[in-house]
Amino acid sequence: MSVDHYENFPVASILLPSRLRPAVEAIYAFARSADDLADEGDAMPEQRLAALSAYEAALDRIAAGDSGHAPMFERLAQVVREYQLPLQPMYELLSAFKQDVVVSRYQTYDAVLDYCSRSANPVGHLMLHLYGAADERNLRDSDAICSALQLINFLQDVAIDLQKERIYIPLEDLNRYAILPGALDQASARPRWRSMMKFEVDRARALMLSGAPLALRLKGRIGFELRMMVQGGLRILDAIEEAEYDVFLHRPKLTRRDWLGVFWAALRMKRQPKQP
Repeated sequence: MSVDHYENFPVASILLPSRLRPAVEAIYAFARSADDLADEGDAMPEQRLAALSAYEAALDRIAAGDSGHAPMFERLAQVVREYQLPLQPMYELLSAFKQDVVVSRYQTYDAVLDYCSRSANPVGHLMLHLYGAADERNLRDSDAICSALQLINFLQDVAIDLQKERIYIPLEDLNRYAILPGALDQASARPRWRSMMKFEVDRARALMLSGAPLALRLKGRIGFELRMMVQGGLRILDAIEEAEYDVFLHRPKLTRRDWLGVFWAALRMKRQPKQP
């Protein structure tokens, strides 16, 4: 299974119980292909939106109990039936992918979090349902972890997103630090950029740590997988700081040595990490 788009957090890792891997792969195939409809290739916006609407129609057919789905949706339908998964998180993912087609700027942090609530948090909800652990407290902490991972990815990929003419850093933050959206990568903005990025990194770290208790409550493989994700996200934030926030020249990514450190930190994560 391709994980080119997720080099930091491989999907269906060896930590997953073998019985759940087919289910995770079916969900991943749906989400990955839908995301590619929104982002990849040279289709026009109206074509992308129409293709995503077709995905919504396929979910409608699953919800109605219809048969005769395309192969990918047939596998997804089987997983939904077997694990009694809610379809709403999948609709929310499609909503976020549609938003990517038509929205390239976000005025406020709340608007970015709203996007994260549909682009990232649904994956956590589906995983908790697969494990039979989707209670209110777990879902809340999962939302914090997933949104934090999405925010960290935005900070990591500022330069890549800028090439796509997208900016996920709230415009209110750019304005607060007197940075023009068209001048993110200009040397003249570097001192103000570092100050702003420190603020963004600190906020993403605090959000991640607020959800970290979930990784300690859940036992077994899913708990350790979550601890790896938490520590991996925190390590990327550390790498951004070590690069003095210059993600244009030094895009942080986890190396083999970093993963060893993440693994060790996950093993030692016996209680909630301290808030900065």
